[in-house]
Amino acid sequence: MKLPVVHHPAFTADIPSNHRFPMLKFKGVADTLLADGIVLPGGFVEPAPATREQLIRAHDETYVDQVLSATVPDKVAREIGFPMTHSVGFRGQCATGGSIETGRLALRHGIACNTAGGSHHARRLHGAGFCVFNDVAVAVRALQAEGLIRRALVVDLDVHQGDGTAEIFREDPSVFTFSMHSEKNYPVRKVPSDLDIPLPDNMEDGPYLEALDEVLEAMLRSFDPDIVFYNAGVDPHMDDRLGRLALTDAGLYERDARVMASVRGRGLPLACVLGGGYSKDIPVLARRHTIVHRVASGFA
Repeated sequence: MKLPVVHHPAFTADIPSNHRFPMLKFKGVADTLLADGIVLPGGFVEPAPATREQLIRAHDETYVDQVLSATVPDKVAREIGFPMTHSVGFRGQCATGGSIETGRLALRHGIACNTAGGSHHARRLHGAGFCVFNDVAVAVRALQAEGLIRRALVVDLDVHQGDGTAEIFREDPSVFTFSMHSEKNYPVRKVPSDLDIPLPDNMEDGPYLEALDEVLEAMLRSFDPDIVFYNAGVDPHMDDRLGRLALTDAGLYERDARVMASVRGRGLPLACVLGGGYSKDIPVLARRHTIVHRVASGFA
């Protein structure tokens, strides 16, 4: 089977056209994957939206109900950064359902990719930083509840620290959280992961890959998870609007290849989610986001 790729049209929510979040990138990713033959026509796996039951395993019931009914308080909506409409809430459900399905597909096929996900700033009580639901946290809880896994490793290489994921799993020894991120970037107040590697501004490909190599194999060996969720954010790129690092496209490609080689080399299932990436040039950004799918195709 070709690489399983999960996509839903609702990944692109209705928000104001002048909003600084590049919402159209999700459609752009899907269109690029089809145009380049990485996914064949009709080949996307369309996920079911995450249910309330699935969401409340990782999030507070009151907050989940507020999102589902589009009654999120203004203060929380401002922290999230989106107008919390039914469209945005449903997008959160579908992106989260996408990561659940990506995990299931990875367990069956070895590797799978979402065309959204990586909303790692959403905490138990509320969302933040363009993240409504923490899709990876909900997915891990769902796979555990279904009896498919016991232990999960989250490898988060988005440029921003995975504070929400760290907070949700802070007291849970069955999940190991790893974040390698820009030290001086958002969020100002970090929540300690099981392993954090803060990086200085303007770090380039070589030192970045060396820092990753120093921990990746040892972490996989010592924790021995049943599945790995990989946040392949492209905001460490030198041209990203919200990043402070200096990776190139080639560096991102090599980063993804090293993660996949290490994980799949140990025979572990790998579920890849999109993560952050910020640019006004949607076609360029969408193509950059498809690096993870291109690399993953070589491991399918």
